[in-house]
Amino acid sequence: MEVLRLYFVMAVFALLSAIVFPSVNAQVPAPAPAPSNDGAAIDQGIAYVLMLLALALTYIIH
Repeated sequence: MEVLRLYFVMAVFALLSAIVFPSVNAQVPAPAPAPSNDGAAIDQGIAYVLMLLALALTYIIH
């Protein structure tokens, strides 16, 4: 009878360990910080300057 009680306690402990211990390591990763400058504004500014230059050259040539 004592052996059955020991097996029951061990089975309950194993079941609780299987349920609880995986959640101990479950961590939510921190969100990545937003990029401060991805270079899109610089690229767009260069594109505007080049388009104005092309417009000016077209106006001067004609």
